Amino acid sequence: MSDKVFVDSNLCLYAFVCRPGEESKHDKARELVEKPVRYIVSEQVIAEVSANLLRKAGIEDAHLMRLVESFYGRYHVVMPGLDLHRRAHGLRGKYSLSFWDSLIVAAALEAGCNKLLTEDMQHGLVVEDQLSVLNPLLAPV
Repeated sequence: MSDKVFVDSNLCLYAFVCRPGEESKHDKARELVEKPVRYIVSEQVIAEVSANLLRKAGIEDAHLMRLVESFYGRYHVVMPGLDLHRRAHGLRGKYSLSFWDSLIVAAALEAGCNKLLTEDMQHGLVVEDQLSVLNPLLAPV
């Protein structure tokens, strides 16, 4: 079985923006997202990346739109919906996740992923005996 890997917005942001003191994170994240792998993201990930690039990196609209289009071309995108929110609701209580993290986890599960790459959640957490939460900035994945 090949891995189905969901990538969270924080890794995409590290890949796109190199801030002083975060060069190592930038290099690792860039290497990760440039692999010829069809990662899985959610609409939430694209929105979070877009909002942060506009607000914090001052990206121009035309460049942002090309980036958004590249997400849809390179990755499988999970769309939100009532079932996703219901699943996230159940995960929040069971795993003590934040609202936003529960939506990310629910989207990864919805897509049948077995790995969720993120810096924001507990490294090594296994959700629903299916999804391993991994921080690729701590250890190779």
